[in-house]
Amino acid sequence: MLAARGLADGILGHISLRVEEDLILVRCRGQDERGLGRTSPDDIRLVHLDGSEAAPGELDGYAVPNELPLHSAVLRTRPEVSAVVHAHPPSVVAADLAGIAIRPIVGAFDIPGCRLAAGGVPVYPRGVLVRNDRLGAEMVEAMGDRPVVLLRGHGLTSAGVSVEQAVLQAISVDTIAELSLRITAAGGELADLAEEDMAELPDLGAGFNTGTAWRHELVRAGLRD
Repeated sequence: MLAARGLADGILGHISLRVEEDLILVRCRGQDERGLGRTSPDDIRLVHLDGSEAAPGELDGYAVPNELPLHSAVLRTRPEVSAVVHAHPPSVVAADLAGIAIRPIVGAFDIPGCRLAAGGVPVYPRGVLVRNDRLGAEMVEAMGDRPVVLLRGHGLTSAGVSVEQAVLQAISVDTIAELSLRITAAGGELADLAEEDMAELPDLGAGFNTGTAWRHELVRAGLRD
């Protein structure tokens, strides 16, 4: 999904899913790595939060992401989170480097995205690989209790109760970033949605916001009819 949406190019980006307190499923890189858009079930491996294999041979021929501490830092400190997405959306990187924050500039165009932006999307101000616990702790501190944090000159981290929610949040942030770039490039000024309009936006529920939206993504990516 990340590759199909252009949120992660080539072999960069990864997703984790908590299955037990200390165990996660995570996309790993094998000897026949072909890119994120060619991920196969064999690329998904069961490991501990510290990156050690959950069973003998689980990582034979595979390596966990260098930025596994990015995932473990979120999962250790946010018990309500089950899935973490890390991606490199070019529009998100460009907007942030241009000083354009993710703001609730849209309304009914994307209600979940508007609400996410209205709550604030913080920025971790270091363009580094989050490859150890120290950097992971820094990122989590910048993230606070928000579902998404931007990584300066790097991409974003999105956390949710499911892989679907975490991916869809990343898509919403990317869409707002792309619209912001287009608006400012056309000479326009960004304006937040009026409070009275925000108050009128209904909560359409997880069945629509996540379930129906995810089915669309599956069809869009050619993974189902």
